[in-house]
Amino acid sequence: MRRIKSTIGSLVAIWALVVLVACGSQSAAPAAPVKEAAPVAQATTENTAGTKAPDQQQVELTISAAASLTDALNEIKTGYEQEHPNVKLNFNFGASGALQRQIEQGAPADVFISASTSSMKALEEKALVKKSSTLLANDLVLVVPAKDGVAIKKLDDLKGKDIKTVAIGIPDSVPAGKYAQEALTNQKLWGELEPKLVQAKDVRQVLQYVATGNADAGFVYKTDALSTKDTSIALTVDSKLHSPITYPLGLVAATSHQEDARQFYDYLQTEPALQVMEKYGFRKAE
Repeated sequence: MRRIKSTIGSLVAIWALVVLVACGSQSAAPAAPVKEAAPVAQATTENTAGTKAPDQQQVELTISAAASLTDALNEIKTGYEQEHPNVKLNFNFGASGALQRQIEQGAPADVFISASTSSMKALEEKALVKKSSTLLANDLVLVVPAKDGVAIKKLDDLKGKDIKTVAIGIPDSVPAGKYAQEALTNQKLWGELEPKLVQAKDVRQVLQYVATGNADAGFVYKTDALSTKDTSIALTVDSKLHSPITYPLGLVAATSHQEDARQFYDYLQTEPALQVMEKYGFRKAE
């Protein structure tokens, strides 16, 4: 009888243990959903809806451009970066010849905008520019100080005794200086005026010389003359006296951002970009 009771007691204990384990397993089950799928999906949606996904690469493009494009390109930069938040435009302004040599020497550049067709052609011949087009046109003008400037109606007036210094871009590296040299040579004035010439590194420096009174007159592009009230345009140089003033646009072959560089290259040829250029005095190339 005692054995039977003992056996029954053992069975009851074993059954209680089984029930306890089962209950424990059931009570632990709710802990499994710790790994929640919903928040992950929500985070992905938020990133997609945001202005810039975390895996979208930030790109910096270097644009080497003629100094005369400074104001127009800085305005274009603002709008373009707003439309392309992953792109930052860094401008390298200077004389076209100097920028050409920088690219030849391996300086980083993604897009090149020159004020000289010869600079672009030189890079194309060396396969340093793989795509190009003519973007803009400009005019060469003679400026004098806005205050107390000498009246000049024709290029021959530069021979007058009141004109002691004439600022001009270095013809070998500054296209505006080359165009001015062509015009003066064709007017048979270059030799006579050469002692009066003060050479500058780019058109903006020419403009500064005249604006500050360090030069009595200077040759700059019309677009530069319109950028300040410190100088006034005395005359527009006859376009027949110099080579056509055009601005070629080139896609640099060595760019490490092919797609983004090409997009900006294409954008500069769109109507919105050209309208900004025209506002600063440029003309659309024919």
